[in-house]
Amino acid sequence: QVQLVESGGGLVQPGGSLRLSCEISRSIANFYGMGWYRQAPGKRRELVATTTRTGHTDYSDSVNGRFTISVHDTKNSFYLQMDSLKPEDTAVYYCNVRDFGNTYWGQGTQVTVTS
Repeated sequence: QVQLVESGGGLVQPGGSLRLSCEISRSIANFYGMGWYRQAPGKRRELVATTTRTGHTDYSDSVNGRFTISVHDTKNSFYLQMDSLKPEDTAVYYCNVRDFGNTYWGQGTQVTVTS
């Protein structure tokens, strides 16, 4: 079983920054895709950012230019740097990884941007 653990969530002021981490229980080389998604209260889960083994990245329009996804292969981890946070960014953030047959999800971490 593949386990993903998010960390780094919390409360932050508008305009502030947070860095989320996703630690994977297996080598990150097993997965072709890594991503971050979020779900706000009353909203659908949405893509935030994804990256692939080939280095392709994709960001939602709402976070493009403010968030950055990055990968640290030797730590089997990847990250979401969130800058210029807005109240609309408040959500539970989930990391996931994909191999060619499955998608695996973390348990989520709460990000709250106050007022």
